[in-house]
Formats: sequence, C-alpha cells, structure tokens
Amino acid sequence: MPLVQIALRAGTTPEYRAALADAVHRAMVEAIAIPADDRFQIITEHAPANLLYDPHYLGVHRSDRVVFIHITLSHGRKPQQKRKLYKRITELLAQSPGVPPNEIVIVLSETAWENWSFGNGDAQYMDT
Repeated sequence: MPLVQIALRAGTTPEYRAALADAVHRAMVEAIAIPADDRFQIITEHAPANLLYDPHYLGVHRSDRVVFIHITLSHGRKPQQKRKLYKRITELLAQSPGVPPNEIVIVLSETAWENWSFGNGDAQYMDT
C-alpha cells in the first residue's frame, strides 16, 4: 500500500489535482506493479509562504508550479524499479495536467510491512 502525498501551491482547480493524482497512481501501477485498487492519496495546497524550495537546487530550475510527491511504500523495490517509477511519473504528468519534468520533486520513503494498519486497529500485513 503506497501512501501518496502531493503538495503544491494553492490555487489549482479540482481537475488539475485529479489529473495529478491519476497520473501518479497510473505510474505506480505500471512501474512498480501495485494493484489498481491500492489507492491512498492526500493532496494539499499551500500558501506561497508555506511552500519553500530552492528554485535552482542541483541545477534544476523550479518555479511556483513545483509539485512535491512523497510516496511511502513497503521495502522491496529495486533501484531500477524506482528509476522507472520516477520516469513514468514525469512522463504522465507532462501529458496531463501538463507539469514540466523540472517542476516535479519525488521522494520515496520505505517502511517495513508490519508498520501498516488499514483500519480496525489491525496490522494486516504483520502476520502474512
């Protein structure tokens, strides 16, 4: 179960945010083979004073269109799968809603399987 958190500057449309969420989910299905119904996403918009970033870090130009994508997922993906995921996210976001690749910042955080609870206070993956 990846948990996706997408942060961006306030003022976008619901359609824009839905396109972001759809593209990230599709990329995860295609690149790291998550189940299609394994969709848990949080989208937050922030005032300019609350979304801070270096506009030129590592030689990549960023503007107020920057989109931060933080994906928490269980351990187990190989580096080439992660590269494929980064590439596919940027490809799909360029298509819709039209986010240039230089405006996309992606962070993966891996956690152990037993650190998930999907409700009812149960650790569904702990005993599998």
